[in-house]
Amino acid sequence: MKHLPQISEAEYEVMKIVWAYAPISTNEITERLVRVSDWSPKTIQTLIKRLVNKGALSYEKEGRVFVYTPLVQEKEYVGEKSRSFLKRFYQGNITAMVSAFLENDALSEDEIDSLRDLLSRKQTGGQNLD
Repeated sequence: MKHLPQISEAEYEVMKIVWAYAPISTNEITERLVRVSDWSPKTIQTLIKRLVNKGALSYEKEGRVFVYTPLVQEKEYVGEKSRSFLKRFYQGNITAMVSAFLENDALSEDEIDSLRDLLSRKQTGGQNLD
């Protein structure tokens, strides 16, 4: 498994935009993030630069514009973070995690039905669980 860079919560917000819209320019990233955060354009540019330095993003200069693409795939990153969370808080036991959510009424009936459906499809050999 390849090494994934450590990405802060703020950097993750930038990555979500890049994953959704890549290839995407600095200005487009900034425009999207100022709508949903109170970050200044300078802060956003700093976060982008950090992600480039960490190897999470690559860029090309197109004229006077920098255009970014992810070097880390969203599914790979989220999968790794999910496994890490499960291991850290539930010793890798997914049943313990789901039990904790059920005991704290953290799952709605719709979520429980979705879980049943996922498990049923997995049990019958259904491959696409997305």
